[in-house]
Amino acid sequence: MRILDGIYEKVDYQNNSSILLHINKEVDNYSPHWHTAVEIIMPVKNFYTIIIGKTSYLLQEGDILVIPPGELHELIAPKDGLRRILLFDYSLISSLKGITNLFTVLNQPRLITLRNAPETNRELIKLYDEIAYEYTSNNTLKEAAIYSLIIKMFVIMGRKYMNTEHIFPDVKLNKQKEYIEKFNLIFDYINDNYMEEISLDTIADVAGFSKFHFSRLFKQFTDMSFYDYLNQRRVKEAEKLLLNPNLSITEVAMRSGFSSISTFNRVFKNFKECTPTEFKNLYQRRNRIKSSIHMLNTK
Repeated sequence: MRILDGIYEKVDYQNNSSILLHINKEVDNYSPHWHTAVEIIMPVKNFYTIIIGKTSYLLQEGDILVIPPGELHELIAPKDGLRRILLFDYSLISSLKGITNLFTVLNQPRLITLRNAPETNRELIKLYDEIAYEYTSNNTLKEAAIYSLIIKMFVIMGRKYMNTEHIFPDVKLNKQKEYIEKFNLIFDYINDNYMEEISLDTIADVAGFSKFHFSRLFKQFTDMSFYDYLNQRRVKEAEKLLLNPNLSITEVAMRSGFSSISTFNRVFKNFKECTPTEFKNLYQRRNRIKSSIHMLNTK
């Protein structure tokens, strides 16, 4: 069952879990929506269409599409078919060393198929099969087992897409490794300091590059500009802080690294297609409804 409030979808995890595996054979389409979960979709029978932004992905059987949190997307089903849709809370693994940097590379949807990455696709399908088995089993510690398999999936994808030859194909091997090490340092610096003012000059100095060289390499590494990446990181922090009813919008803006409310509103709406206030109200309304249902059930 879908729980929608506008275009925000609350993932209906079951039994206090933070993982949902939906074996989907519905013919109904899913209108444009977004959620805070990572979503991994794989058709088992027939094709499946996913529209993300201006890009349309036509998935064939066995294709795997990874959708990062916060991406507005639409799902279009054929008249018959079957697909796996895995959603999970990535915050439970985001603190693992190296995982943050991995999500930097996977900050955009990734389609992994037998055509564009045969070995990676086969490995991921095998792990997806194991996840499906664990999810339907009565095994003890099955959620921990599933998260361990999810981590394996992202390690495989990270080794594929963080491969230096893939990111910097025109750079000599010794320089490729140097660049990767420097970018790991850069992402750690951003994670530690995103709430402060970070200029392009400052971050270029941290990396030891001129700002023009840094800007080009950063775009090559992340497929976005430095300031877009920094704003995205701040918006992700703001999303978490907005769930706290005791924090005002101004406090959330300051704690997330935004210097003014107007900038916060503009940047947040650009990423989420709603204002911080609207986002906060979505959660508050949802919690009030949940509370009311609980009270009715206990009478």
